[in-house]
Amino acid sequence: MTVPVALQQTTVGRKGGPTLFETIVCTLVVALLAIAIFGPLFAPGNLFKSDIANSLMPPSAMNWLGTDDQGRDVLWRLIVGAQTTLLSAFLVVTLYSLIGVAIATAAAAGPRWLDEGLMRITDIGLALPSMIVALGFASAMGPSLRSAVIAMAITGWPLTARMLRGIMRQTMEQPFVAGAEVLGVSKWRLMTKHVLPNSLDVLIVKWAGDIGTTVLVLASLSFIGVGAQPPSAEWGATIAAARGYVSTAWWTVVAPGAAVAVTSIAFGLLGDIIQVRRDPSLRGN
Repeated sequence: MTVPVALQQTTVGRKGGPTLFETIVCTLVVALLAIAIFGPLFAPGNLFKSDIANSLMPPSAMNWLGTDDQGRDVLWRLIVGAQTTLLSAFLVVTLYSLIGVAIATAAAAGPRWLDEGLMRITDIGLALPSMIVALGFASAMGPSLRSAVIAMAITGWPLTARMLRGIMRQTMEQPFVAGAEVLGVSKWRLMTKHVLPNSLDVLIVKWAGDIGTTVLVLASLSFIGVGAQPPSAEWGATIAAARGYVSTAWWTVVAPGAAVAVTSIAFGLLGDIIQVRRDPSLRGN
């Protein structure tokens, strides 16, 4: 029996190459990154200047997403805000990942008392509501995007540390680690050159998805007033500044809100795609 060419291509795509869904998600993520990196280079110079005469203008051929209460183009502010929002999210994930990796490595490689002490501190961090703790830290340091980034980095590391410590413990039981110890490899070299690199692949999935979650939390902190402040184009600050115009100028709220939602979902799905690629048995689900 001859299998139709279209079915062969579909089957090949499911088994080896990316599916249509995966292609769409990856394309969306790449587009978001490209907008964040290159978009501000083409932004008009008067992006942060008020033009009250053209305030709250609806979407038109000249202003595709309308203007805000200060007469500024909503679309260009979204594009510029993409850089601020995504850069802040990447910075948060990078900072708490470095802290988590350092604590997990020290716990896995150190003596038992150090392992127990660090994991108890980690458990306390996991037991606390991270959003509330981050809100407290950001408020104490003063409302700003920097405060929000630092607060989230302080509260975000426990889960990374707990997960990585368990993975590193399992990796240390592998035969290649025992072989390296027999050859006289130092403890530091063993952990940094053999154990840690072979333990990070699982966390890459988590970190990819964390970008989307971080974008949402940063926007939330800015919305309630402890994150980015006006006239910043950060998406959460943009929504906060426009919340008084929901009924009269819906586009000023819907546009940045949609940007936050699409970005969070896209990076969350990217993490799922990476996980499925690592474990093909999950593809059926």
